[in-house]
Amino acid sequence: MNNASLKGKTALVTGGGSGIGRATALAFANAGANVVVADVDTTGGAETVALMNGLPGGGHFVAADVSRSDAVEALVKAAVDTYGSLDCAFNNAGIQGELSPTAECSEENWDRITGINLKGVWLCMKFEIAQMLKQGSGAIVNNSSNFGLVGSNGMPAYSAAKHGVVGLTKTAAIEYAQSGIRVNAVCPGPVQTPLVDKIVARQPEIVDAITSREPIGRMGRAEEIATAVVWLCSDDASFVIGSVLPVDGGYVAQ
Repeated sequence: MNNASLKGKTALVTGGGSGIGRATALAFANAGANVVVADVDTTGGAETVALMNGLPGGGHFVAADVSRSDAVEALVKAAVDTYGSLDCAFNNAGIQGELSPTAECSEENWDRITGINLKGVWLCMKFEIAQMLKQGSGAIVNNSSNFGLVGSNGMPAYSAAKHGVVGLTKTAAIEYAQSGIRVNAVCPGPVQTPLVDKIVARQPEIVDAITSREPIGRMGRAEEIATAVVWLCSDDASFVIGSVLPVDGGYVAQ
């Protein structure tokens, strides 16, 4: 895939203010796409757009809470109003929430995590697909997790939401394949991001625990996830539909 593979296309990245979202927004811009960066973090989102200076594609920031239908509808409209189309979308916004066993997970924590990590992905797809149907084409990549493929102690809501993203991805993929819309998902393993940094700050010993379970022996880099997402949105992946791609250093292969 060359750096001009998405030239003139419009990409939307939610949760683009940091981590995997920021790396993917920059990768889209480097591939020639104009990128709409969405986040509740206005400072981080603006910083991501500023980092696009000098790259082949342009950037535009929109503050948006993906758990709210009106905000997501306005976000997709802003993308089309700004750049004229919506060709690629990476539904990445997500939170970890509080860690607790299933029986101790509060209803508030459950609703907050699933509201962003699952409902938010569905809302984004709902309005993205509506726009892509008008165009007759589009590519969507949803961010699940390796814990969307296997269970995880102390993360019932997170794992349930990420499993839900996998099911939603596969369902939409078969529903819209003949409409020119490709839907896929990536399932990252542990990646060095601000979200993971917060966990490590609370539990420094967790780094060794994480890397010891990774066949590759290290955590991933946000850019490694971004490369997979941009490829899935490119014409090089034109026959890839409904795939759920682990990008996890071999974790789920064990």
